[in-house]
Amino acid sequence: QGRLVEFGGELVQSGGSLRLSCTASGSASHYYAIAWFRQAPGNEREGVSYLLSVDSSPYYADSVKGRFTLSRDDTKNAVNLQMNNLKPEDTAVYYCAAAMNRVGEYLNPTLYDYWGRGTQVTVSS
Repeated sequence: QGRLVEFGGELVQSGGSLRLSCTASGSASHYYAIAWFRQAPGNEREGVSYLLSVDSSPYYADSVKGRFTLSRDDTKNAVNLQMNNLKPEDTAVYYCAAAMNRVGEYLNPTLYDYWGRGTQVTVSS
């Protein structure tokens, strides 16, 4: 429990799409919250989207709302982030994170228990 691995980051042109996957050791539903964060050079880590085990509706940051879709695949213990209409400002290392318990501020990176190593997403203009 607690091992998270991200896949899917690569170089893509502006307007393109990518699908990131986060596989978890054990069932993803064992974690109270699973989230995607991103961090661009010189910037703080930013919450992108999260999904709670008790709620099937994902939450999105305003910067990605309408472009990104978060989903959980219990058959693969995975949480997937579909990113469409990518923009250069989406360029960052994307991290998957999991919280075991209710934390209350699900876009606050300091409250998460487990992290993956990240996957680089680069959007060229």
